[in-house]
Amino acid sequence: MSAIATPEVAIQRRIVHRTRGSAHGPITRLVSPGDLGEVLKPFIFLDRFEVAAGGQPPRFGMHPHSGIATLTYLMSGQTAYEDTTGEHGARGVLPNGGVEWMMAGGGVWHTGAPENTERVLGFQLWVAMPPELELAEAHSIYLGPEGVPHVGPARVLLGAYEGAVSPIPAPSNMSYLGVHLQAGETWRFMPPAGHTVAWAAVGEGRLTAPAALTTGDLAVFEDQGGVIEFTAQTDVAFVLGSGVQHPHELFMGPYSVHTSADALHRGQAGIRERAQLLRQQGRM
Repeated sequence: MSAIATPEVAIQRRIVHRTRGSAHGPITRLVSPGDLGEVLKPFIFLDRFEVAAGGQPPRFGMHPHSGIATLTYLMSGQTAYEDTTGEHGARGVLPNGGVEWMMAGGGVWHTGAPENTERVLGFQLWVAMPPELELAEAHSIYLGPEGVPHVGPARVLLGAYEGAVSPIPAPSNMSYLGVHLQAGETWRFMPPAGHTVAWAAVGEGRLTAPAALTTGDLAVFEDQGGVIEFTAQTDVAFVLGSGVQHPHELFMGPYSVHTSADALHRGQAGIRERAQLLRQQGRM
């Protein structure tokens, strides 16, 4: 059991909104930039995905992004990846417990597909970038489970928590954790000062926080200060985000989110330039 000693804090954050999103085959869209993403920004998009062993995995093909970063966390199974970062791009297989970080910047193309030899379960998150990063050079980071720091039951996927720092530097003041609890275990999370945005999404299992949440639920917590207490009713795995709210308006295009119309125009131009290079290389 891991707990934060906060006896002086009596108030717990309440759940003010919950959703089960919209399912499309093996993918459930829990957050989009045009709905809850406006409330939870810098966390502007979240998909939960699950494919049974031997099932038909989704195939996305090469597709672009600009202005945002994506973070994929695998709770079970493995998935192949390919991207256009660097001189020659990157490709490989992300293992169980691994993390993929794709900072799209001024334009990138990538693809991925779960391996269907075993059950695959995970989340893909989009993070809004501040103006100084939204058109930066694209880069990617791929971590195996051994590269993800732990604090008790919490894996630090992005940013820092309780002195543990992810190899993936957060683009702004935020924390993103993957938490795994055994049945009957209680864990308390105290968001850092100023983190008015806080939410959790259940990958599998049942917990209370303090209301009951089960597989596929996403809960948004009130923006008042206070601890969030999670008690596992069964073995449970969930992701949790907290942060300072992104202060910029969201300007959206296909696969792109920026802080201004001009930045969006430049990001989409970068996507087109990279598409031309991919065609020259015979990769699309």
